[in-house]
Amino acid sequence: MFVRSFVCALALSFAATAFAQAPVVELKVGDAAPDFSLPATDGKSYKLSDFKGKSAVVIAWFPKAFTQGCTIECKSLAEKGHLIKGFQAAYFMASVDPLDENTKFGAEHKADFPLLSDPAKKTAEAYGVLNARGVANRWTFYIGKDGKIQHIDKTVKPATSAEDMAAKLGELGTAKR
Repeated sequence: MFVRSFVCALALSFAATAFAQAPVVELKVGDAAPDFSLPATDGKSYKLSDFKGKSAVVIAWFPKAFTQGCTIECKSLAEKGHLIKGFQAAYFMASVDPLDENTKFGAEHKADFPLLSDPAKKTAEAYGVLNARGVANRWTFYIGKDGKIQHIDKTVKPATSAEDMAAKLGELGTAKR
């Protein structure tokens, strides 16, 4: 009886270890933002390190192109992006959708800003936004000119995304253009 219990416990322990997911990254304010190089809907690739010392960066992660909340958020940024453009900050929406999907999505909603694509999900993992469904959480990261995270918004309101980003950039003391 003891041997059977021991073998079962050992098997369960092995199974739990074998199927355990890698620890989730939890970035905090003050941490260096993970660098990335991702293709964008404007035909360019963007690297976070290219902005260091030049401008702040805002990355608005979203779950899936053409879904209700993501459509509302994209429209907010397209229609009221001028509020964000008043600051020395580059801003992007980002998802794990393929580039062609994000390109169609951005075009349909007249996005005049780049949408980044991370279909390999490496950057999403580095930012800790990848959830159990395999898509990004709707979180927005504010990164200073020094490359450090200044704020993480985990309660994004899609309908007021542009206004909220501009307000947060102002609160963070981001320089005006």
